[in-house]
Amino acid sequence: MKIGVIALIPEMLSAVKDFGVVGRAFERGLVELTEVNPRDFAFDRHSTVDDRPYGGGPGMVLKAEPVIAAVDHTKDLLGGDAVVVHFSPRGVPLDQARLARWIAEGKPLIFLASRYEGLDQRAIDLRVDEEVCVGDFVVSGGELPVMMALDALIRLLPGVLGDESSKNDESFVDGLLEYPQYTRPETVMNRRVPEVLVSGDHQKIAVWRQEQATWVTERRRPDLSVEGKKTGIEMPRGEEDARGPKSRKSHE
Repeated sequence: MKIGVIALIPEMLSAVKDFGVVGRAFERGLVELTEVNPRDFAFDRHSTVDDRPYGGGPGMVLKAEPVIAAVDHTKDLLGGDAVVVHFSPRGVPLDQARLARWIAEGKPLIFLASRYEGLDQRAIDLRVDEEVCVGDFVVSGGELPVMMALDALIRLLPGVLGDESSKNDESFVDGLLEYPQYTRPETVMNRRVPEVLVSGDHQKIAVWRQEQATWVTERRRPDLSVEGKKTGIEMPRGEEDARGPKSRKSHE
């Protein structure tokens, strides 16, 4: 997959490129990353990429011309059909479904990380195809959201994960948060692993996991949960607890 990143601090991307399963994906050539800095397309000897906002107000605004030139250059490198994605607090929520769609469409992607008070709207109107947001919070620049998106996207590509089935059994894949996980030892500070998980009955384990995923989603992300309504599972109310309706006794 071909991905371009337009950023003022591309050095930050090394945290994604050089470590973990995503880093290994780069090493194996499963992903080609092109980094472009808008400063290389500034028109003055100081490489100025920002200026004061029209209408007044605090901070500076990322200028349209260097960004437009950077996008055009990146498209020349990746292909004219590349999809330009701008990371902004004003964007639509970036979710697993959108990541999967980008992979399915098979087009090169250009991730645009802006800074300062934002990007001149004319650059957005003229060059951006999609605006996305990674959460209801503000960070100093778009590099961190871009890095999050790169990690989330690349791990979905075929051949990146050691066990391909693992990406089909995670939060958000089917509209639910993931069920609780346990590992050895069986008892930690008098809390035992739920009996069903050591029963060896895979059908019961699957049912338990589905119930737990539905329960925790209903409590923590009811905006995601439609599965509970489909299954008719009654969601318990009470103290905030991620352990679920049927695992409490096995913990106490």
